[in-house]
Amino acid sequence: MPAVFLGVRHHSPACARLVERTIEELRPAHVLVEGPAEMNARLDELLLGHELPVAVFSHYRDGQRAATSWAPLCDYSPEWVALRAGRAAGAEVRFIDLPAWHPAFAERANRYADAEVRYAEATERLCRHFAVDSSDALWDRLFEVEPDDGLAARLDAYFALVRGDAEADAGDRAREAYMAAWVRAALVAAGERPVLVVTGGFHQPALRALAGIRGSDGIVGPAVGAVEASGAVSELLFGGGGDGWALGADGWPQVPAPPEEARAGSFLVPYSFRQLDAFAGYQSGMPSPGYYQQVWDAGPEAAADGLLRTVVERLRARRFPVSTADLIAARSLAQGLTALRGHPRPARIDVLDGLAGALITDDLDRPLPWTSRGTLSAGSHPAVVEMVAACSGDRTGRLHPATPAPPLVHDVAAQLARLGLDGGHDRAYRLDLTDATDLERSRVLHRLRVLGIPGHGRTAGPEHGIDPVFTERWEPRPSPGREAALVEAGAYGAGLAEAAAAVLTERTHDAEAGADALAGVLFDTVLCGVGDLSEQLLAELAARVGRLKAPGPLGDVLATALGLWRHDRVYGVARGPLLGAVIDGSTGRLLWLLEGARGASGVDFPRLRAVVAVRDAVLYAPELLAVSRRTVAGIAQRISRDPDTPIDLRGAAFGLHRALGSASGTSTDPAEAVRTVAVAGPDALGDWLAGLFALARDEVTGAAESGEGVGGATESLVDVLDSAVCALPDGDFLSGLPALRQAFAFFPPRERERIAGQLLERRGVRGSARGLLRTTADPLLIARAGALEENVSRLLSRYGLGAAS
Repeated sequence: MPAVFLGVRHHSPACARLVERTIEELRPAHVLVEGPAEMNARLDELLLGHELPVAVFSHYRDGQRAATSWAPLCDYSPEWVALRAGRAAGAEVRFIDLPAWHPAFAERANRYADAEVRYAEATERLCRHFAVDSSDALWDRLFEVEPDDGLAARLDAYFALVRGDAEADAGDRAREAYMAAWVRAALVAAGERPVLVVTGGFHQPALRALAGIRGSDGIVGPAVGAVEASGAVSELLFGGGGDGWALGADGWPQVPAPPEEARAGSFLVPYSFRQLDAFAGYQSGMPSPGYYQQVWDAGPEAAADGLLRTVVERLRARRFPVSTADLIAARSLAQGLTALRGHPRPARIDVLDGLAGALITDDLDRPLPWTSRGTLSAGSHPAVVEMVAACSGDRTGRLHPATPAPPLVHDVAAQLARLGLDGGHDRAYRLDLTDATDLERSRVLHRLRVLGIPGHGRTAGPEHGIDPVFTERWEPRPSPGREAALVEAGAYGAGLAEAAAAVLTERTHDAEAGADALAGVLFDTVLCGVGDLSEQLLAELAARVGRLKAPGPLGDVLATALGLWRHDRVYGVARGPLLGAVIDGSTGRLLWLLEGARGASGVDFPRLRAVVAVRDAVLYAPELLAVSRRTVAGIAQRISRDPDTPIDLRGAAFGLHRALGSASGTSTDPAEAVRTVAVAGPDALGDWLAGLFALARDEVTGAAESGEGVGGATESLVDVLDSAVCALPDGDFLSGLPALRQAFAFFPPRERERIAGQLLERRGVRGSARGLLRTTADPLLIARAGALEENVSRLLSRYGLGAAS
């Protein structure tokens, strides 16, 4: 007897009823369902008695690719009904689709993602013909509100039409070739008894054509003709050179196994109606799962009445004014629209449009969300938000207690119990990071945080690598979906530390990850305490910092890593290999970036901090670096003399060379350098000094304290600067004053006071240096006011209007 093919729309109550009725009437020997074939040995687990919705979560990870996928099931999913009703009817029930890790599912996070985007042209024609706004309204009009008589024929015609206009991609053709192999094997096994095949409607026409193809010698081959699998499909299915799926000893197609070096698996997870809703971004099947659950349970009329009541109750709970008259008006409008549109029973869009017409009196600045597909946009009308929420529902599934879980779930439970962190999700924790047990608790909580497991959030604690804070506070957070999140995190590893390390490594792979993101990964690695556990993470961090392009953020990474390597007293990473690799990679990359820097005038403070970080790495961690102190000093000297280098960086490089130059014996006189730079103008001088002072303030303060020149010179740097500034014309002084003040801002108040004292002494003036630094107004404003008075006086004198002496 030939196979019976039912093409369905995922999560459609009408299709679910058709599947259930067909199984009852047909009593098939085999029920084949679109789903992951690797779960066939675990169907008893799937049918344990869970509270739906649930999903089959599949994961795959190797050195080149990582993928996750969900196959959700709810009460009215045709696939679920096929499993349940088929088992009850005594049929052999099997999933027949490729495993979710297979390349055919590349870039597809949802196994049941609709192919509607590929047959948009056909559905648009149908929408115009039936005068509806969206494919969802079209589906309701054709199938959900119509009588069940003739439903199978209408579905066949619909899917033949839309598939006829659509081009299946290589992944779909590969899946269809594999599913057809299962159909042919079932026909052989069933003998004279019927076989029922339940798949997404997009695949049904192709499977009908493929099912009759049979090879020889027990080999089931791909189809020929209009739906022939191309060379690309053969490559996708068999890795090239193959022409069919070999049957196993049991007579069924073999389930592909992942490569030996890969980590792959599938587990059941709780799912929620919100995750199933198209308004929340779900890509498959029917929207508004809460509404269609009511359609499945009680029919369209009861679902419409229930939606009206629920929306009104939600709005009243939020103090949105809704009267009894409004409810009557909404019901009347919904009934009128149902009749006007020729619907034999109320459709979802009839009820929503009726509610909108009765409750929304304001002008709307956007179309109603159910007229198209997509997420609910921000700023939607409150009544619209509540309508969508009421349609979505708030149900969350629950797994049967006997459901197997990945090893990570058990590892987390054991660690939380051992550390006393299993006292409930409403308990806060205050941790002393200097205590070994509390530090371990902190690491466990941080590992859960980076894995995205809800439950607790840190509200206080160290914010960066050298933050002198030694306590943390963790507050309880809402934790919906915690069980599912734990199962899904099991894709990263069997143990908590291993999984956290895998997540952090994955974050370093992000092509868009900049220095800020890598700094976050570095600090999270320290907080999680996984640095000693993952050589791959160490290698990734070191490699990524070697590819960054902005010196400023990279300098922050280096400064944080160096601070932890030198001074960490809490996390146990001082002098550790994690930070050593980052310090070496960051220093080498920064030297390369700094020598090639070009740009406009001005002071780039993040870049100056990066030069400071390089200096500190050379001075305090030379054993970690692949470059020597002499080499770095030579690079700094080249940068300081390059006329194309930004002037502030030239000053910083000069300071870096001064700090390191004693080892190379090529130290230069800063006083002479100041005179040279001053020729370029006061702005350039100010920017150059900013770079110098960022690296070598002691060039000024050391000379000011000793009263001697620098570098053996008879004139101190303060003296040289004083002479250069005093020689400036008034106009040049005013234009350069902001840059000069910015440069001296690198000195703390006590050091500025010493410099002021030396200037007073140089002029033979006795007075308070501290008083010289305290002005009644902004010094720049005072200087400009003085210049203005001088200009006015000259102008008055020119015309004989000056006041008598």
